[in-house]
Amino acid sequence: MFYDNVVASAEYIQSNTSIKPRIGIILGSGLGSLVDRIENKEIIPYDSIPQFPKSSLEGHAGNLVFGTIGDQNVMVMQGRFHYYEGFAMKEVTYPIYVMKMMGVESMIVTNACGGINTDFKPGDLMIIDDFINSVSTNPLVGSNDERFGPRFPDMSEPYSTELRDHAKEIAKDLNIEYKEGVYTFFQGPYYETRAEIRMYGKNGSDAIGMSTVPETIVANYLGLKVLGISCITNMATGLRDGKHSHAEVVAIANKASEDLCNWVEALIKDWK
Repeated sequence: MFYDNVVASAEYIQSNTSIKPRIGIILGSGLGSLVDRIENKEIIPYDSIPQFPKSSLEGHAGNLVFGTIGDQNVMVMQGRFHYYEGFAMKEVTYPIYVMKMMGVESMIVTNACGGINTDFKPGDLMIIDDFINSVSTNPLVGSNDERFGPRFPDMSEPYSTELRDHAKEIAKDLNIEYKEGVYTFFQGPYYETRAEIRMYGKNGSDAIGMSTVPETIVANYLGLKVLGISCITNMATGLRDGKHSHAEVVAIANKASEDLCNWVEALIKDWK
């Protein structure tokens, strides 16, 4: 049934776009302005696609956007789905299965998140080099369909070394400063406590957020290469003054989005 649902979604999308995407992109909170850089745009709202999940979170537009950046065909999720919204993990990651069926080979995933590494500051961009899943489930739990991928997928390189090296080269060319680190997936929707942040920091986390890891797991399962870039929008609880707010997260992400968009645009134009 799940496989058939993905086929139905992909067939509908293919009948409504002329673009054959090679690169998939997931845009996090406040980072949707990359869509303005896309040429030959074709937009398909999530709520028009059979079997596709629906999201109403502030900062997430809820569209699939197809088009070109340079000479590369892209498929962009303008808004993502979160486990804390009540979606099952298979729903959170459903669009990745559709991307694969549409012909996507590589994925760039972005997010807005909290910094744990005290060398970080709000507005920093971080290349994700590994992840920690702090949630007690993941999207591959349950029966496996070998048409998608293996029962026990390897996760020794969840974020492609090749793509990370490419991102570093482009950042150097553009004089964009960046950090590197481990991203931890936290269920939410509440912001973490001071004790939780101390624990995650001691366990090797550099940043923490409520997305990205489920999509990364499924992308690797499906054989896609993944590049992850986080925007540090706030320092985590216990490492900052004042209380957290989603409005603050979106505001900082908006400020950092120009550098991120310049970076991703140049990356795609120079895609190997």
